[in-house]
Amino acid sequence: MSIRVLIADDQALVRSGFRLILETRSDIDVVGEAEDGRRAVALAVDAEPDVILMDVRMPELDGIEATRQIVAAGSPARILVLTTFDLDEYVYAAIRAGASGFLLKDVRPRDLVDAIRLVADGNALLGPTVTRRLLDRFAAAVPGGQDRPDPFATLSERELDILRLLAAGLSNAEIAGRLYLGESTVKTHVSSILRKLGVRDRVQAVIVAFEAGLVPPQLDPASAAARPQE
Repeated sequence: MSIRVLIADDQALVRSGFRLILETRSDIDVVGEAEDGRRAVALAVDAEPDVILMDVRMPELDGIEATRQIVAAGSPARILVLTTFDLDEYVYAAIRAGASGFLLKDVRPRDLVDAIRLVADGNALLGPTVTRRLLDRFAAAVPGGQDRPDPFATLSERELDILRLLAAGLSNAEIAGRLYLGESTVKTHVSSILRKLGVRDRVQAVIVAFEAGLVPPQLDPASAAARPQE
Protein backbone atom coordinates (compact mmCIF):
# COMPACT_ATOMS: atom_id res chain seq x y z
CA MET A 1 0.00 0.00 0.00
CA SER A 2 1.43 3.35 -1.06
CA ILE A 3 2.22 6.19 1.36
CA ARG A 4 0.05 9.15 0.44
CA VAL A 5 2.03 12.41 0.59
CA LEU A 6 0.87 16.04 0.49
CA ILE A 7 3.48 18.72 -0.31
CA ALA A 8 2.86 22.14 1.23
CA ASP A 9 5.26 24.91 0.17
CA ASP A 10 4.75 28.38 -1.28
CA GLN A 11 7.54 27.90 -3.84
CA ALA A 12 6.46 26.04 -6.99
CA LEU A 13 10.03 24.94 -7.71
CA VAL A 14 10.35 23.33 -4.29
CA ARG A 15 7.05 21.50 -4.70
CA SER A 16 8.05 20.30 -8.16
CA GLY A 17 11.45 19.14 -6.92
CA PHE A 18 9.98 17.12 -4.08
CA ARG A 19 7.36 15.64 -6.40
CA LEU A 20 10.02 14.52 -8.89
CA ILE A 21 11.97 12.83 -6.10
CA LEU A 22 8.96 11.10 -4.59
CA GLU A 23 7.26 9.97 -7.79
CA THR A 24 10.22 7.74 -8.61
CA ARG A 25 9.43 5.63 -5.53
CA SER A 26 6.91 2.85 -6.05
CA ASP A 27 5.68 2.98 -2.45
CA ILE A 28 4.95 6.74 -2.40
CA ASP A 29 2.04 8.54 -4.04
CA VAL A 30 1.92 12.37 -4.13
CA VAL A 31 -1.77 13.17 -3.66
CA GLY A 32 -1.67 16.95 -3.69
CA GLU A 33 0.21 20.24 -3.47
CA ALA A 34 -0.60 23.29 -1.37
CA GLU A 35 0.85 26.76 -1.97
CA ASP A 36 -0.15 28.11 1.44
CA GLY A 37 -1.16 26.98 4.91
CA ARG A 38 -4.90 27.34 4.43
CA ARG A 39 -4.81 25.13 1.35
CA ALA A 40 -2.72 22.59 3.28
CA VAL A 41 -5.36 22.44 6.02
CA ALA A 42 -8.11 21.90 3.43
CA LEU A 43 -6.18 19.22 1.53
CA ALA A 44 -5.36 17.40 4.77
CA VAL A 45 -9.09 16.58 4.79
CA ASP A 46 -9.82 16.26 1.07
CA ALA A 47 -6.72 14.33 -0.06
CA GLU A 48 -6.40 12.16 3.08
CA PRO A 49 -2.57 12.09 3.09
CA ASP A 50 -0.56 9.81 5.35
CA VAL A 51 2.34 12.29 5.50
CA ILE A 52 2.43 16.04 4.94
CA LEU A 53 5.65 17.85 4.01
CA MET A 54 4.98 21.23 5.61
CA ASP A 55 6.98 24.38 4.92
CA VAL A 56 7.25 26.83 7.83
CA ARG A 57 7.09 30.18 6.05
CA MET A 58 3.97 30.36 3.89
CA PRO A 59 1.37 33.06 3.14
CA GLU A 60 -2.18 33.07 4.47
CA LEU A 61 -1.27 30.66 7.27
CA ASP A 62 2.23 29.61 8.31
CA GLY A 63 3.26 25.97 8.59
CA ILE A 64 3.24 25.94 12.38
CA GLU A 65 -0.36 27.15 12.65
CA ALA A 66 -1.41 24.90 9.76
CA THR A 67 0.11 21.95 11.62
CA ARG A 68 -1.72 22.94 14.79
CA GLN A 69 -5.07 23.14 12.96
CA ILE A 70 -4.58 19.84 11.14
CA VAL A 71 -3.74 18.03 14.38
CA ALA A 72 -6.63 19.71 16.24
CA ALA A 73 -9.04 18.58 13.52
CA GLY A 74 -8.10 14.98 14.27
CA SER A 75 -6.28 14.23 11.02
CA PRO A 76 -4.23 11.02 11.24
CA ALA A 77 -1.63 12.51 8.87
CA ARG A 78 1.94 12.67 10.14
CA ILE A 79 3.58 16.04 9.53
CA LEU A 80 7.20 16.58 8.56
CA VAL A 81 8.09 20.25 8.92
CA LEU A 82 10.53 21.60 6.34
CA THR A 83 12.48 24.83 6.61
CA THR A 84 15.56 26.50 5.18
CA PHE A 85 16.84 27.52 8.58
CA ASP A 86 17.68 25.26 11.52
CA LEU A 87 16.24 27.63 14.12
CA ASP A 88 15.31 26.66 17.68
CA GLU A 89 11.98 28.47 17.73
CA TYR A 90 10.80 26.62 14.63
CA VAL A 91 11.81 23.23 16.02
CA TYR A 92 10.15 23.85 19.36
CA ALA A 93 6.98 25.36 17.90
CA ALA A 94 6.59 22.66 15.26
CA ILE A 95 6.91 19.82 17.75
CA ARG A 96 4.56 21.51 20.21
CA ALA A 97 2.06 21.98 17.36
CA GLY A 98 2.05 18.22 16.73
CA ALA A 99 4.66 17.63 14.03
CA SER A 100 6.30 14.21 13.92
CA GLY A 101 9.58 15.41 12.51
CA PHE A 102 11.73 18.27 11.33
CA LEU A 103 13.88 18.45 8.20
CA LEU A 104 15.97 21.09 6.48
CA LYS A 105 15.14 21.70 2.82
CA ASP A 106 18.67 20.76 1.77
CA VAL A 107 17.99 17.17 2.87
CA ARG A 108 19.33 14.54 0.47
CA PRO A 109 16.69 12.80 -1.68
CA ARG A 110 17.34 9.42 -0.09
CA ASP A 111 17.06 10.89 3.42
CA LEU A 112 13.80 12.64 2.49
CA VAL A 113 12.30 9.37 1.30
CA ASP A 114 13.55 7.53 4.38
CA ALA A 115 12.06 10.24 6.62
CA ILE A 116 8.65 9.91 4.97
CA ARG A 117 8.69 6.15 5.39
CA LEU A 118 9.79 6.51 8.99
CA VAL A 119 7.04 8.86 10.11
CA ALA A 120 4.42 7.01 8.05
CA ASP A 121 5.28 3.96 10.13
CA GLY A 122 4.44 5.89 13.29
CA ASN A 123 7.95 6.90 14.30
CA ALA A 124 9.34 10.36 15.02
CA LEU A 125 12.16 12.05 13.18
CA LEU A 126 14.37 14.20 15.37
CA GLY A 127 18.11 14.25 14.88
CA PRO A 128 20.45 14.24 17.89
CA THR A 129 21.10 17.99 17.75
CA VAL A 130 17.39 18.76 17.55
CA THR A 131 16.66 16.43 20.47
CA ARG A 132 19.42 18.06 22.51
CA ARG A 133 17.99 21.54 21.91
CA LEU A 134 14.50 20.40 22.80
CA LEU A 135 15.82 18.97 26.06
CA ASP A 136 17.55 22.27 26.79
CA ARG A 137 14.32 24.17 26.13
CA PHE A 138 12.39 21.92 28.47
CA ALA A 139 15.10 22.23 31.12
CA ALA A 140 14.58 25.99 31.05
CA ALA A 141 10.79 25.91 30.82
CA VAL A 142 9.66 23.04 33.04
CA PRO A 143 9.74 23.46 36.82
CA GLY A 144 10.96 20.48 38.81
CA GLY A 145 9.16 18.41 41.37
CA GLN A 146 5.80 18.22 39.66
CA ASP A 147 3.52 15.36 40.64
CA ARG A 148 2.96 12.63 38.11
CA PRO A 149 -0.41 13.18 36.41
CA ASP A 150 -3.04 10.44 36.45
CA PRO A 151 -2.29 9.06 32.93
CA PHE A 152 1.14 7.87 34.09
CA ALA A 153 -0.42 5.78 36.83
CA THR A 154 -1.68 3.42 34.10
CA LEU A 155 1.80 2.75 32.72
CA SER A 156 3.67 -0.36 33.83
CA GLU A 157 7.22 -0.10 35.14
CA ARG A 158 8.48 -1.47 31.84
CA GLU A 159 6.51 1.16 29.94
CA LEU A 160 7.92 3.88 32.18
CA ASP A 161 11.43 2.59 31.44
CA ILE A 162 10.73 2.72 27.72
CA LEU A 163 9.22 6.22 27.94
CA ARG A 164 12.35 7.48 29.72
CA LEU A 165 14.52 6.00 26.96
CA LEU A 166 12.29 7.51 24.29
CA ALA A 167 12.83 10.86 25.97
CA ALA A 168 16.57 10.28 25.84
CA GLY A 169 16.32 10.04 22.05
CA LEU A 170 16.82 6.30 21.62
CA SER A 171 15.29 4.42 18.69
CA ASN A 172 13.22 1.26 19.10
CA ALA A 173 16.25 -0.84 18.17
CA GLU A 174 18.44 0.96 20.72
CA ILE A 175 15.80 0.58 23.41
CA ALA A 176 15.51 -3.13 22.61
CA GLY A 177 19.26 -3.53 23.07
CA ARG A 178 19.31 -1.51 26.28
CA LEU A 179 16.42 -3.43 27.88
CA TYR A 180 17.24 -6.87 26.42
CA LEU A 181 13.92 -7.01 24.59
CA GLY A 182 12.93 -7.84 21.04
CA GLU A 183 12.33 -4.82 18.81
CA SER A 184 8.77 -5.99 18.12
CA THR A 185 8.16 -6.10 21.88
CA VAL A 186 9.39 -2.52 22.21
CA LYS A 187 7.06 -1.41 19.40
CA THR A 188 4.15 -3.05 21.20
CA HIS A 189 5.05 -1.25 24.43
CA VAL A 190 5.37 2.08 22.59
CA SER A 191 1.93 1.62 21.04
CA SER A 192 0.53 0.88 24.51
CA ILE A 193 2.18 4.01 25.93
CA LEU A 194 0.68 6.20 23.20
CA ARG A 195 -2.76 4.71 23.73
CA LYS A 196 -2.68 5.13 27.51
CA LEU A 197 -1.43 8.72 27.32
CA GLY A 198 -3.90 9.60 24.56
CA VAL A 199 -1.22 11.06 22.26
CA ARG A 200 -0.66 10.66 18.53
CA ASP A 201 3.02 9.75 18.43
CA ARG A 202 6.20 9.28 20.45
CA VAL A 203 7.21 12.94 20.22
CA GLN A 204 3.99 13.98 21.93
CA ALA A 205 4.48 11.27 24.57
CA VAL A 206 7.91 12.64 25.36
CA ILE A 207 6.52 16.18 25.64
CA VAL A 208 3.89 14.97 28.12
CA ALA A 209 6.61 13.22 30.13
CA PHE A 210 8.79 16.34 30.23
CA GLU A 211 5.95 18.68 31.12
CA ALA A 212 4.76 16.39 33.91
CA GLY A 213 8.24 16.18 35.41
CA LEU A 214 8.30 12.40 34.90
CA VAL A 215 11.50 12.66 32.87
CA PRO A 216 14.23 15.15 33.81
CA PRO A 217 14.96 17.27 30.70
CA GLN A 218 18.70 16.82 31.24
CA LEU A 219 18.38 13.02 31.04
CA ASP A 220 21.41 11.38 29.44
CA PRO A 221 20.75 8.12 27.56
CA ALA A 222 23.61 6.48 29.41
CA SER A 223 21.95 7.20 32.74
CA ALA A 224 18.66 5.42 31.99
CA ALA A 225 18.35 2.17 33.88
CA ALA A 226 18.20 -1.11 32.00
CA ARG A 227 16.88 -4.39 33.29
CA PRO A 228 17.05 -7.95 31.94
CA GLN A 229 14.09 -9.09 29.86
CA GLU A 230 11.04 -9.96 31.91
